[in-house]
Amino acid sequence: MPVQTPLPVPPHGSGGFPPAPMTLPAILLAKTSAQTAFSDMAATRALLSHPDDAFYLKADDFFTANSKVGLTFDDITLATLYSEILPRDTQLDTQLADGLHLNIPVISADMDTVTESRMATAMALNGGLGLIHYNMPEKQQLSEVSRVKYHVQGLIPDPIQVAPDQLIGDVLKLIEEKKFRFSTFPVVDEKGRLVGLLSGHVVKPRYAAKRVAEALTPRSQVRTLTPKELGKDPIARADKFFTENLGIHKLLVVDDADVLHGLITMSDVERISQERKAQFKPARDAQFRLICGAAVSATRNAFGELDRTRILSHVEALIERGVDVVAVSTAHGHSKGVGDTVKVLRDAFPQLPIIAGNVTSASGVDYLAECGADAIKVGQGPGSICTTRIVAGVGIPQLTALFVSSRAAARKKVRIIADGGITKSGDIVKALTLGHAVMCGGMLAGCTEAPGEMVEIGGKMYKQYRGMGSMAAMKSGSAARYGHEKSDTTRKVAAEGIEALKESCGSVDRVLAQLIGGIQSGMGYLGAADLAKLRENARYIRVSPAGQREAAPHDVVELKTGV
Repeated sequence: MPVQTPLPVPPHGSGGFPPAPMTLPAILLAKTSAQTAFSDMAATRALLSHPDDAFYLKADDFFTANSKVGLTFDDITLATLYSEILPRDTQLDTQLADGLHLNIPVISADMDTVTESRMATAMALNGGLGLIHYNMPEKQQLSEVSRVKYHVQGLIPDPIQVAPDQLIGDVLKLIEEKKFRFSTFPVVDEKGRLVGLLSGHVVKPRYAAKRVAEALTPRSQVRTLTPKELGKDPIARADKFFTENLGIHKLLVVDDADVLHGLITMSDVERISQERKAQFKPARDAQFRLICGAAVSATRNAFGELDRTRILSHVEALIERGVDVVAVSTAHGHSKGVGDTVKVLRDAFPQLPIIAGNVTSASGVDYLAECGADAIKVGQGPGSICTTRIVAGVGIPQLTALFVSSRAAARKKVRIIADGGITKSGDIVKALTLGHAVMCGGMLAGCTEAPGEMVEIGGKMYKQYRGMGSMAAMKSGSAARYGHEKSDTTRKVAAEGIEALKESCGSVDRVLAQLIGGIQSGMGYLGAADLAKLRENARYIRVSPAGQREAAPHDVVELKTGV
C-alpha cells in the first residue's frame, strides 16, 4: 500500500515564500465572511419560516427598496392578511384638522367642471367634503358656499318656477332644454308670491297653446307649510304631512306673505328617511349645517406683490358665510406665494382649517406645515386631464410622492390628501395606506351634480371636463394657479391641461356607493377596522406588466362592467 507524503513547503528563496502570520485585516476578513454566511443562513431560515416577510414589505422597507424608481397605483398591489373584519363593519371617518371631521375620506376637487354648490352639498350629505373652485367671481363663490351651508336637507330652496302668463308649450321647451326629469312646477307672480301649482299631468303637447293660468291648480287648493311650522326637523314634519294628505307628493313652503321659499317632495323625504339609517352620516358642523370648503388663490396686485388685503377680505367673508375649510390651491405649492398666503391666513384666522398644495416632496410638506397648513395636497400631474409632466417635465408618480410626503407629514403632525390619478376604488385603498383622504376629479366629473355642460354624442350623454391648467380654464380665471396672470396678454402661456368629456354616470350617491364599497372591501382583506389600521397593516409588492393585465378582466368577451 503506497505511503502518503505531505506536500513540500517552498524554500526561502527564489520563487518561495515563508508562512505568513495571520494579520489583523485577515482576521477581520475571515470574521466578516463568517458573519455574512451566518446572516445568509438566518435569512434563509426566516424565508422558510415566514416567506411573506421576504416578499410583502411594509411601506418603509418597500419604498426604500424601490427608491430608484417612481411608482404609481398600478405598479403595486397590496397583500392580504388574516382578518376578522367584515367590510360592512369598517369605519371610514377621518380627521383632517381640528374641527374638520369627515365620515368618508373623499373630497371633490376644486375644479370648475367638478365642484360647485350642488356637488359640495351632495358630498357633504354622503359624509365627504366638496371644495368649491375659485374660477368664478368672488361674490359668486360666496353665494355657492351659502347654498351649501344653508341647505335644509330635503328642502329645494330655489325650485324652478313658472309664471301664470307663460304657455304650456314654453314649459315643455324648458323641460327639453334643461333635461328636467320632472314636470310639476310652482306658479308665482312677479313678486314671488304663490299663485298655484302646475301639475305634471297637464304639461302635455296637446295643451301647448294654453296658458299656465288656465291649467294650474289654484292657490286655494294647494296645501302649504311655513318655515316655522316645519320646525327643527323639517323631514319628520314633511313626512307627517304626506301621511296625512293622501295623494299629495309635493309640499310647498311659503312665508307669512305667501312668498315661495322652497319645495319638498315625497320621494326626497323617503330617500332621506332611508339615509338616516345608513352607516355613513352626512358631514356636519357644530351648528348641524353641512360642511363646505372653498379654494382660494395666492392673488397678486398690479405690482406683482401678494394682495394680502384682498385675500383676507375674501376669506373673512367666506368665514362669515360659514365655510369650514379653505384650500390654498396651486399647481406648485412649494413656493413663496403659497407659503406667504398660508402664513397670512394662519396669522389672521388661528382656528381656521387650512389645506395647501400641491407638492410631491418631503421638503414641500415641511415648508407648508411650517407656514401653518393643517392638511397638504400631494400630486403634480397624475390627473387624467393634466399635462404638467409632459409640458413642464416635472412631477413624481403618485404612490412614491405619497410615501415621501407622508413621512414628512408624520413628523410635522399634519395630514396628507392624495390628489389625482385615481381611476378606481382600488386606487383609493392604496392611497389611503399612506394618506388620510383622497381628492377626486375625473371620478365625479360625469355626475349629475357636476357643473360641466351636458353633450350628447352617438346617443350617449357626456359631461364637459377640463383641467384647471387648460387654456379655456385659465382664460376663465385659473391662470394664477399655474403662475400666470389672466390679464397678461403679452406672454405666451403653455397650457398644462386638456379639455375632455366624461360619460354621464348618474348621481354622486351612486358613484360614492361604489367607491365606498370598494374601500370597505379592501379594508376587510387587510383586516383593518379603520383607516389608521389600514395604514398600519399595509404590505406592498411590485407588479409586472403581465401581473397588471392579469388583474383586469381578460380572456373573455365582457358583456357588463362591474359598475
